Order: sequence, then C-alpha cells, then structure tokens
Amino acid sequence: MTSKPYQLHGWHLSYFTGKVMCYLNYKKIPYVYQQVNFWTLTRTGKRKTGEVVMPLLVTPDEAWLQDSSVMIDYLEALFPQAPVIPHGPVQKFASYLMEAWGDEWWVPIAMHTRWNYPENYALFEREAGNALLPHFPRLLKKRAVAFVANKLRGMLHAVGVRPEQHKMMNEWTINMLDLLEQHFSRHAYLFGDAPTIGDFGLVGTMYGHLGRDPWPARVLVAPRPHLRAWIDRMSTGKIASGSLLAEDKIAPTLVPIFKAICAEFIPMVAAINEQLKTVQAKIPAGKTLPRRLDEICMPMGNQQFSRVALPYTLWMVQRCLDVLAEMNATDQMKVRLWLQSVGGADLLTLEIPRLRRIGLRVALESGLVQNSTILKTAQGQA
Repeated sequence: MTSKPYQLHGWHLSYFTGKVMCYLNYKKIPYVYQQVNFWTLTRTGKRKTGEVVMPLLVTPDEAWLQDSSVMIDYLEALFPQAPVIPHGPVQKFASYLMEAWGDEWWVPIAMHTRWNYPENYALFEREAGNALLPHFPRLLKKRAVAFVANKLRGMLHAVGVRPEQHKMMNEWTINMLDLLEQHFSRHAYLFGDAPTIGDFGLVGTMYGHLGRDPWPARVLVAPRPHLRAWIDRMSTGKIASGSLLAEDKIAPTLVPIFKAICAEFIPMVAAINEQLKTVQAKIPAGKTLPRRLDEICMPMGNQQFSRVALPYTLWMVQRCLDVLAEMNATDQMKVRLWLQSVGGADLLTLEIPRLRRIGLRVALESGLVQNSTILKTAQGQA
C-alpha cells in the first residue's frame, strides 16, 4: 500500500464532505484535507469528473472520485480493517437503507436550517470565501460567496423548503432529533458500539449543517447532548469502537425511526419511481435522465410534504436492493420479515428501472431491479 495520502477536496460546510471526512477519520486512512477553491471546483474537478461538485477524492495514483457512496465503496475494498458494512443480513440492509435516508431525505431539513436563519450566514460567508478565493480581497470573496449562496437558495423551493412547509419541517425535525437523542443515550452508534455505513449517511446533515451552523447547533443539537456526542465521535474518529448488537439485532430505540423511514421515505421513493415511469418510454437506455422531474407528495409526520422528484434517489435505493439481491434466500427472508415488522414491505414491490449513475444524474439501463423476485422467493420460504 502506497504511503502517499489521499486528497479530500471539500468544505466543512458541505453535506457530503462531512460524510466522507468522518469515514476517513474513523478508518484512519491517511489523507490531506484541502478546502476546495474556485479553480478546483469549476475547472480541474469538472474536467476530471464531469461535474462541478464537492467533495472530490484524489487517490494516491491520481484517480479523481466523485460521489460519497462511491468513495466509501472504493475505500472499503482497499481498507478492510474496522469494516463499516455489517455481516448480519438485517443490519447490513438496514444500514444501507439508513445511508439512503440520510443522503436523500434530510437534504430539505439541512437547507432549511441553514438558509432560513440569518445568523448562519456569517460562518458560511467566512469559510466559503476563504476557501473559494483564498488570496483575494475580502470584497471579492463576499461577492463570490453571494453568488454561490444565491445559487443554493435557488434550490430551496425544488427540494420542498417553502414557507407554507416550514412549520411542518420544524416539527418533524424536533421529533426525529428527540428519537435520535433517545437512541444515542443507549448506544454509541446506530447499530451498536461501532459505526456502519448508515452512521456515515446520517452524519452528513448532522455534521456539516445541523452540528456546525450556529442556529441549529445552538437550538437543535446543543439541548440533545447524546446526539452532540455522537456527532463529535463521528467527526473525530478518536473513540475506540466495539461491536454491533449481537444476533443481527436492531435496537428497539431505532424501531420508531425505521417506521418513520418506511412511512415517509419509501412513499417518496415510490412517487419518484412513478414519475420515472412516465418518462421512461421517451428516453433511450444510456441517456441521462433530467436532474429533476415533476412535483411529488409524501407524508412527513402526520402531514403531506411536497417537493420535486429527483431520479438520483432511486439509484441510492437501488444500492440497498442490490445488497439484498446478493443475499441467499434465507437471509432475504430475514430482511423481508424485518421490513414487514417496521412497515416497509412495499419497498420490495417497487419495480424500479435499472439505473446507472453518471455524475449527479442517472441513466436507464435495460431490465428491472429484481426486488419483486426477492419478495416471491422470501414468500416461498415463509
């Protein structure tokens, strides 16, 4: 193994930079953190990956990786010590589902808590300005940051951050953070005393947004000390890890969280899938789908939340279903029975067109995810 370190280009402010940084710290993989500047973001990074995006991971042999899940898959194969993928079928599937939920569902909450509370802007302006234009005058830094901030604010309506939904989002966030606080008061990580890929999916919003931005850190995280401690454990990677819960168990304190995932996130996935099917016939295999489709609606708590559909979410769910498809029939049945117990059996009835990731978009491939086959196999052994 080469001694040359990896290079992580990103910002502490960034949702997915935090996810990858926490993973690198936990695995003790040598890396150099570099605040991504304007040139790397818009020129070098785009030339290497095809996208203006962060984080970017440069390997010792100068390969450039984009997408946090791809980075973790790549590194996990090279650094098998302290694995973040559980061996038990239920914990394994549940951790991938948690990663997808953390990556996709929490984005509106993270954007709402950042951009709708003005006290956060000073931190964003300072850190983003110093990163984008490190050697430029303060006035130019401010102008550059204002441009980026306006671009990000322009995404709020699409992801559902709308004035009429703010109260609903606040209520949901408080309830969910209370559930997480209760869980972390009993367990160091989501599935026991060691982190999994599910922890790294969830920490993206918790570290970069809720845990660092002044308003949510003060109002939402500080009153929940066990949640705060988990964020700190994840970000430093200095706490020695133990074992996952024995016998492939899911902690009782996670059950209400998974029930919420099944009642809210899975209907969102189903709605996106229906949107995708309306355009599927018009788009040939291999061609990238639009980044956004039409408006969808799904539960959030006991209300209805509206936003636009992002096909990329289906690729993340496809990751979960691929993990399930690789299991033997007995393990598939265990996962199916667990999903039924938390109200998620509908996930296995969705026929999601096979997708290939291309940067920040996805393209259709031929065939369907074999989740309906998985369901029939499991039913046959019940």
